[in-house]
Amino acid sequence: MQPHGAAGPLVAALDIGGTKIAGALVDAEGRLLVRALRPTPPRADGGTVMAAVAEVLAELRAAPGWPGAVAVGIGSAGPVDATHGTVSPVNVPGWRDFPLVPRVREAVGGLPVVLAGDGVAMTAAEHWQGAARGYDNALCMVVSTGVGGGLVLGGHLLPGPTGNAGHIGHISVDLDGDPCPCGSRGCVERIASGPNIARRALDAGWRPPAGTEPTAAAVAASARGGDAVATASFDRAAQALAAGIAATATLVEINVAVIGGGVSAAGPLLFDPLRRHLTQYATLSFAAGVEVVPAKLGTDAGLVGAAAVAAQGLGLFPLGV
Repeated sequence: MQPHGAAGPLVAALDIGGTKIAGALVDAEGRLLVRALRPTPPRADGGTVMAAVAEVLAELRAAPGWPGAVAVGIGSAGPVDATHGTVSPVNVPGWRDFPLVPRVREAVGGLPVVLAGDGVAMTAAEHWQGAARGYDNALCMVVSTGVGGGLVLGGHLLPGPTGNAGHIGHISVDLDGDPCPCGSRGCVERIASGPNIARRALDAGWRPPAGTEPTAAAVAASARGGDAVATASFDRAAQALAAGIAATATLVEINVAVIGGGVSAAGPLLFDPLRRHLTQYATLSFAAGVEVVPAKLGTDAGLVGAAAVAAQGLGLFPLGV
């Protein structure tokens, strides 16, 4: 039995990150019909984190529409390994090579399960229902605590063999830059993520207003107030993003770059210098002219995208793009 007004078969979607585990039943038009949410247990062992996932799935299975669910799509913080069905999220230390796909498949009675990285899921969502809809070649990015991404090429999502393709956050754009936790140097994420925007501003002498946490949002507020150090930190982040986008455009020829995640809420403070820097890096005729636009789906992108990844991977229903 499907919920009233549901279109086509349903996909159970999971969006798994370092702070929350979200679930939903998603229909063929991308509507979230039933939702469930649990916090990700901090610093917990793998079994405890999986128990929270199981609670989300149990809540979805208790919904009247569950019999209409034909598959499960998972978008998880990474790295993920879709080939082996395992995940090792940097921000979920209890999971290292954790066999998430078989555990989820067991919890849902054997339904097919499709896994992808959260950047790939966000890309699938924005291509299906958001800012990349109608574009055959796109890069979509999440700029938040980390920097992730995904690619649409030739009209199709390109997850890659392990589900991590398009992970632009770990392209090096400063060859002698700061060491990145991934083991490389000068990665886009090390420069453009929210915590690193705040870190760089603090190192340069910026201080948040009294009673305010030193976050990228606080740096943005100071920049809007005319603080030169705060403005410079955002400009540097925008430059790193522009260099990564230009490298991607040069390699695979994209038409649009969609930027989502918490840092994108800075609006013109991020997008204006990003577009300006992009003209300096994307100089070849086929790479120049990439549109840079904000994402549309916000916090629902992970769930919509997880469903889209499963729909495409299993041929469940047309994604309408």
